[in-house]
Amino acid sequence: MRMFLQQQPAAGAPPRFCQLILQADLLGGYTLMRESGEIGGRSQVRRSVHPDRDSAIAAFEAARDREIRRGLRVTFAEGAQRPQD
Repeated sequence: MRMFLQQQPAAGAPPRFCQLILQADLLGGYTLMRESGEIGGRSQVRRSVHPDRDSAIAAFEAARDREIRRGLRVTFAEGAQRPQD
């Protein structure tokens, strides 16, 4: 799964972004990568490893919700959709 979030640019300030990538690793776990920073500037990459799909999806959704609360908007998303409960 992959999601790209972007902040609306303020006057004179470069827009901020966050990209979330969730992928399976070779050992049966999942890795969540979160890249964030300014578009056209420096960025920071953070990785976290999760033992199963449910905890990885929960971490992905928590990171997404945190960025949305900070004012970023989803501009691109692809990948598996979580089944509706």
